[in-house]
Amino acid sequence: MHKSVLLDECLEYLNLKDDSVIVDCTLGYGGHSSNILKKIKRGFLFAFDQDEEAIKSSTKRLDEISDNYEIIKSNFKNIKKELEKRNIKSVNGILYDIGVSSPQLDEDYRGFSFHKDAKLDMRMDQTQDFSAYELINNYEYKDLVKIFIEYGEEKYASSIAKNIIKKRTEKKIETTLELVDIIKNSVPEKYKREKHPARKVFQAIRIEVNKELEVFEQSLNDALKLLDINGRICVITFHSLEDKICKNIFKSVSEIDNNIKKLPVIPEEYLPKYKIIANIKPSKDELETNPRARSAKLRVIERVR
Repeated sequence: MHKSVLLDECLEYLNLKDDSVIVDCTLGYGGHSSNILKKIKRGFLFAFDQDEEAIKSSTKRLDEISDNYEIIKSNFKNIKKELEKRNIKSVNGILYDIGVSSPQLDEDYRGFSFHKDAKLDMRMDQTQDFSAYELINNYEYKDLVKIFIEYGEEKYASSIAKNIIKKRTEKKIETTLELVDIIKNSVPEKYKREKHPARKVFQAIRIEVNKELEVFEQSLNDALKLLDINGRICVITFHSLEDKICKNIFKSVSEIDNNIKKLPVIPEEYLPKYKIIANIKPSKDELETNPRARSAKLRVIERVR
């Protein structure tokens, strides 16, 4: 069973009231959402996901709790547009859990896992045309190197890209394990012993296929504007790229402009509208029971004016 990471902390920091209106931008299999729904008996939950299977599974789970919710089948980059359609101008809390849900990783055919053989895919939204297959077979050498370095921080990006190009001139690269073999043959023995050599490249491909970083940045900026006063956003990230985006956005909206910092009295309209509340990692107990929480980090911000 997929265990929600930092669940108790999110429930606490979202400051849930009986009548809160909450948005879960990453419904997944309903771990966070089901617990939020239990606490907002007179409130309402909007949850975003574009994965048919996750939606089916979560609907069953949420129906058992209450019908005060709506699942929006859309990418969370559309948070503003979709809530506007429903006449929602502001909300009390927003949650992002920016990780691939375990079932997606565990289902062989989705092509997210470097341990299982499957067609190269990695699309979060199965209706999207562009997949890992197109990326691996069509991207030029320089573009492969760029995404492996930027999104995977992969130090052998160049030799991996070179071998992908070489292999695909012989025949198309179709499956995850074909790609894993190419990666293994492109890195030194010592590197293979440290951690799975395909881990970083697979992460980079997944981020590129789903445009995860651009989507997250756009969505988080829109989410901040949707917050009511005293409303909060909780963001759980699993790697440094997303955490950096979150950290920078939160920092930019919660700090006083350097040019006015030195004024003896700062006019109300120049005070920041947001305040950073927390930046925490999973407890020792959680790490023992849920190894997937290992790289998780939670950042929380509140709208104060």
